[in-house]
Amino acid sequence: MPERDNPSPSQDPDARLGDLFENLPAPTTQIPTVDNTPPAPGSRRAAREAASSSRAAAPTSATPPTAGTAEPTAESPVQPSPVASTPAESPLVVSSPGLVAPVSAEKSGTAQSSSPVDPPVASRAAASDAHPQAAHEATGGGLADLFQPDHDDHEGPRVPKKKRRTGCLVALIIVLVLIGGAAAGGAWVMNTYGDKINEIMGWGDPTDWEPGLATGEVMVTIHEGDTGEPVSAALYEAGVTRTKDVFYDHLVDENIAVTFYPGIYKLQEKMTAADALEALRNPENKLENTVAVSEGGTIASILPGISEILGFPIEELQAAVADPSVYGVSAQSLEGWLFPAVYTFDPGTTATQVIQRMVDRTRESLAAAGVPDADAERILTIASIIQREGRTDDFAKVSRVIQNRLDIDMKLQMDSTAQYGYGSLHAGVVSSSAEALEDQNPWNTYVNTGLPVTPIASASDAAIDAAMHPADGPWLYFVTINLETGETVFTTTYEEHQAAIKKWDEWCRANPDGGCS
Repeated sequence: MPERDNPSPSQDPDARLGDLFENLPAPTTQIPTVDNTPPAPGSRRAAREAASSSRAAAPTSATPPTAGTAEPTAESPVQPSPVASTPAESPLVVSSPGLVAPVSAEKSGTAQSSSPVDPPVASRAAASDAHPQAAHEATGGGLADLFQPDHDDHEGPRVPKKKRRTGCLVALIIVLVLIGGAAAGGAWVMNTYGDKINEIMGWGDPTDWEPGLATGEVMVTIHEGDTGEPVSAALYEAGVTRTKDVFYDHLVDENIAVTFYPGIYKLQEKMTAADALEALRNPENKLENTVAVSEGGTIASILPGISEILGFPIEELQAAVADPSVYGVSAQSLEGWLFPAVYTFDPGTTATQVIQRMVDRTRESLAAAGVPDADAERILTIASIIQREGRTDDFAKVSRVIQNRLDIDMKLQMDSTAQYGYGSLHAGVVSSSAEALEDQNPWNTYVNTGLPVTPIASASDAAIDAAMHPADGPWLYFVTINLETGETVFTTTYEEHQAAIKKWDEWCRANPDGGCS
């Protein structure tokens, strides 16, 4: 590499260090209570001392100082400013209150204190008397200025408000997403395992009644071979216990082994599980020769119970119902004529007398509803459909739908009639199979117009009265959308009916064991 034509002059490091230490101020004796160290050039302390000296000399000065200058007086001679004594190579310039910076001679043009860039300290002191506010700003202000909330003296760079708001919004969205996810997860857990969680934690409604609430009188039928679980369900359906499983859970939790004997038992509503068990074990509550015929039952489901409780052979009972004319019924079958009620028979009662008693009770109900004898079979047929299709509160509306369809020769399309004709009425499901809906039998109202050839079940007083007195309304359709509550939607148009069916389908999907199919 070629050498430069004008090499830089060599420098002696020792000489430079010597100059540095020679320029240091002479050491002074440090007294703890007095600070005699001269102020640094251009510092706030130097400015305050210069201002103080100027104010002390002002009253005796012959000529008041002009703003920006400070004339020396005999009483108060002004020493040259330390700034003026700064070497010409690097004069100091006040760049901000309390700060000084070196400036080259070429830039400042002169190193004298008269430089417009860096006026003498004395001149600034004089200016402070004429303009106190300006002097205050020049010296950096007082302690109060350090605590002004409007100052932007932050250690780091100030974050723009827009960016801060954006960051807060992002953080808020993240928090909401996390909370939403936790809520959704919690909802899924409660929907799936809510019953178990409530049971373990003791949340939700109690499963058993409180002691002392028992009232009224109800009959509970126990069949041959019944164990704890079906008995628990029978107690709940009769209104004895508060929930379906509480009686069975009581037997399991207490490790109770019990044998249930068939028969009709007299209990009360709103009994605790423990009290219900005690009542079932009490022989005095078992009714002898008592038969309970359930609402919506059929001959095929009623006769076995009578045979079991009264001790009749099933063949004897079947023979007793074979000829309706024996009981004054002009119909091809006694279906629908065995009234649902609780009967107690004297010892030695015959099978025919048992059936006669039930037929007589049906006639009493027909008479109470104002049904003419000639119209008895038709009303019983309508009532039997009402009994199987709706809940008690909706009986009159169901009756109206049947009547409205009959009036316009529209097929009834009642699932209960298709199931009865196909032999699946007691299969324990609501929906009909495709085979049942298409089967060609005289009871199937999906293939036949008008009423079935006979009633399809035993109807209660409420159903018979509804058949005789339908509600007013234009409905042609209805569908039960919740089997637990029995909620039923009645509609006039087919489009409305389809919307209701969608709700029914949703409930069935959410309750696969609810009995839909």
